[in-house]
Amino acid sequence: METFDNIKNNLFNSVGLKMVLIAFLSLGLLIPASMITGLIREREKRHDETMQNVSNTWGNAQTLGGPVLTLMCKTTEKTGQNEFRTLTRYAHFLPDKLEVTGTVEPEISYRGIYKVVTYRTILHVAGSFLPPDPVLLQISPAEIEGQPAWVEIGLSDLRGINQNILMQWGDSQLTLMPGIPSQQVSTLGVHTRVPLVQNIPVHFAFDLDLNGSHSLNFIPIGRETSVSLSSPWNDPSFNGAFLPDDRKITRSGFTANWQVLQLNRSYPQQWTDNQYSVEGSSFGVDLKTPVDMYQKSMRSVKYAILFIGLTFLVFFFAEVMTRIRIHPVNYLLTGTALVIFYSLLTALSEYIPFGVAYLVAVLTIIGMISFFSHSLYHDKRVTAVIILVLAALYAFLYVILQLADYSLLVGNVGLVIILGLVMYFSRKIDWYSPLRGRNQPE
Repeated sequence: METFDNIKNNLFNSVGLKMVLIAFLSLGLLIPASMITGLIREREKRHDETMQNVSNTWGNAQTLGGPVLTLMCKTTEKTGQNEFRTLTRYAHFLPDKLEVTGTVEPEISYRGIYKVVTYRTILHVAGSFLPPDPVLLQISPAEIEGQPAWVEIGLSDLRGINQNILMQWGDSQLTLMPGIPSQQVSTLGVHTRVPLVQNIPVHFAFDLDLNGSHSLNFIPIGRETSVSLSSPWNDPSFNGAFLPDDRKITRSGFTANWQVLQLNRSYPQQWTDNQYSVEGSSFGVDLKTPVDMYQKSMRSVKYAILFIGLTFLVFFFAEVMTRIRIHPVNYLLTGTALVIFYSLLTALSEYIPFGVAYLVAVLTIIGMISFFSHSLYHDKRVTAVIILVLAALYAFLYVILQLADYSLLVGNVGLVIILGLVMYFSRKIDWYSPLRGRNQPE
């Protein structure tokens, strides 16, 4: 019976068995960590839905594609003895010059705890059309004789238009109407009937007063397209097929200028029907507020196993050195505090800047664990070591979260250093010896 009791005690106090138990606890705590990952995704989705709801009432991202001169062409062909069929095509001609200048005034809207950036822009658009040459498109004069011609301007969200659009077309002033008759170059926008351009270039000009959100984009449909924007928004993100040729960003705002030539695009100055698509050449500026708190919180959860494992390892080393046995429940409580950190960080970052939220969450969790560990070991040196290890880990994680481009490299270097330290401090532990400790310090 004595032998059985000895075997049972040795097994119960085995260092290896304790390590296996700690490993299972670490893996088990990944379940609530994965639940927090789902919570972060849910909060991010709710944020995106809120932004979309505000955009739907104010105006979505705006893309200006125009003006385009379109001619209707009709031909009649004989299909039988007394049967004829009328074929309709559309010829599209792009402007020779297109100049856009404007200002973008951002407006901050709040919906609950979320901040949404919208804007109002006033654009002046001017340029000229050369006389169209239908012969280049193998269109005979008879096909366009008596047929309508119109100018169409593509706009991605007509709800953002604040004022009627009046176009100066040569010596005439025309009122634009909603809709795109052909829906081949753009599907949404406005248009107006125009007299067919004859012999000499015709100049045009109009002003746009638009509401929008997220971004403002342009399609370079001119043989020479120039866009100049200014705004008091000091955190722009330029996107699309072309970056500004000249830009200046200061605390008081930004200015940007684009120059795009016909040779920079993949479509010509004229074509028929829907031979070409122009959307892929759009460019512009993004005014979104950088909402990276959810991405950073999501990335931080990926290091949960590292934090749990290393913290448990520190507790285990302290248990071996001090000969004070720690119950698995104490490990579980410590691991739960480490997991709650990620939920607390996400909640705080929705109200305060991420850096401040991170600091508050770190101080809270380290304070809880240090107080708990001191009550277990009753040793200030052990408590100080645990605080230093946790502080170093959280500082290491914060650096990784800030280094988007070098996070993989820095993370791997850090892991190698951590593994080396663990190997160094565990080199003298006899893993075969029993862990005979005491429940309370003497």
